[in-house]
Amino acid sequence: MSSVTERLRYIKEQLPGDVTLVAVSKLHPVEAIREAYEAGQRDFGESRAQELSQKAPAMPSDVRWHFIGHLQTNKVRQVVPHVTLIHSIDSLRLLHTINDESAKIGRITDVLLQVHVAQEETKFGFSPAELIDNFTNEWTPASTPAVRVRGVMGMASLTDDENRIESDFSEIARIHHHLATTIFAEDSSFDTISMGMSDDFHLAISAGSTMIRIGTDIFGPREY
Repeated sequence: MSSVTERLRYIKEQLPGDVTLVAVSKLHPVEAIREAYEAGQRDFGESRAQELSQKAPAMPSDVRWHFIGHLQTNKVRQVVPHVTLIHSIDSLRLLHTINDESAKIGRITDVLLQVHVAQEETKFGFSPAELIDNFTNEWTPASTPAVRVRGVMGMASLTDDENRIESDFSEIARIHHHLATTIFAEDSSFDTISMGMSDDFHLAISAGSTMIRIGTDIFGPREY
């Protein structure tokens, strides 16, 4: 399959209707994103603040931009005006910074809490215990009124061991369920589990993912 349109259609045909596809467009040109848009895609993922702030004005206003990379607090101001969902909340400090910048421009920003279950120490995110402790004892919805926590995001270990990948995804889904039935039990909008990429999205969906993030299989190799 040579075109973005064909590759996008092929992936969508494999997805249940209740799973959202985020087309990871980082390091791909606006022309490629526009082709995906013309094929009906609306959710796009970026991981660099400057790149997002340059691409967003060049695309139609109904695009839903997802920030999926590690977000530094000093880059939040660039991201908040453009983004539909930030997937990578890995500290309470970052959450409060997003709240403050959102309040300044009069909007509520949707976010996901990044949970780290993978073997690689280089990945960001709260450990499961840290996440539960922080949001049980150190956070309340009233403390960040310009932020809406929609769910969790996580990545599986970088391995060919499907049992390990399935275990990682099951743990992410378990944490979501725990939070959804305790801390966020009164919040019906806490409904998102973002996990699964090109090599493992079928396993992620089987474990309960509601949102997958796929780049190369749609846009081809990135242009570094």
